[in-house]
Amino acid sequence: MLGISSVYAQDRIIAVVNNEAITQKELDDFVNFTRLQLSREYTQIEIEKRIASLRKDLLEKLIEDKLILQEAKATNIKIDENRVKARINEIKRRYPTEADFQNDLARQGLVQADLEKRIREQMLMFATVEANVQDKITVRPEEVTDFYNKNIKEFMTQEERECDIIILDTDKEESAREFERLFRSGRSLEELKEKFPLSVDRIAARREGQLRQDITEKICSLNPGEISEPLKVNDKYYIFKLLEITPPRQLALSEVQGGIQVYLFDTKMQEQFAKWLEGLKKKAYIKVME
Repeated sequence: MLGISSVYAQDRIIAVVNNEAITQKELDDFVNFTRLQLSREYTQIEIEKRIASLRKDLLEKLIEDKLILQEAKATNIKIDENRVKARINEIKRRYPTEADFQNDLARQGLVQADLEKRIREQMLMFATVEANVQDKITVRPEEVTDFYNKNIKEFMTQEERECDIIILDTDKEESAREFERLFRSGRSLEELKEKFPLSVDRIAARREGQLRQDITEKICSLNPGEISEPLKVNDKYYIFKLLEITPPRQLALSEVQGGIQVYLFDTKMQEQFAKWLEGLKKKAYIKVME
């Protein structure tokens, strides 16, 4: 009896979109497919937290997907099945063996046919959005220029400070001070390496957000050619030598127009897709069962 109840529960209709029903099984498969997608990037605990936070929105997403797929059917959009097979093979290559792939599907309550169906639907939805929204969007050159002129202050490079970081493998201040004294006196790093265990790295530092605050302050207090006092970081001492300062520079339109065009296109895409989808919803009969 329990098994029969489970089947009935899965067949329960939870929403109607135009003349098509969405069942509990479809929602469960959608959740499992989302879980499978996340499994390559997150731990099981992280996945379940994300699924829990998304669960309320998943039915709404499933309804929107159904509307887009109905539009694909109405406009006779087709997908080459070879693309679906290629995508399946691409996913399989992530796994050591075919058995590992099938076992991972089974853990999510899926079989390969479920995965193929979902991939086919994703491709159909992408093609439908591409035909109805994306292909109709243009960004004119004057829009790029206008955006640049209105936001010109955003297109300044930051001051950049190139420096050597000498990392002394010691937690003793007196040793770090002795190195500093000898380095300031003109001894080369090659000479000093014979006496002090150290490593040298060269970086281009900016003022904001790139490095620890105490390191940034040390570097920004120097003039070219100057050497800092030792700074203790964990169990080592750091000494900085500033080599060169590159001042801020206004980027020309030609340097940033590609990025502006992508930004404007993506912004229009989001706006037009939202309007198009809202139009589908307004024309549709949608009922969510309580």
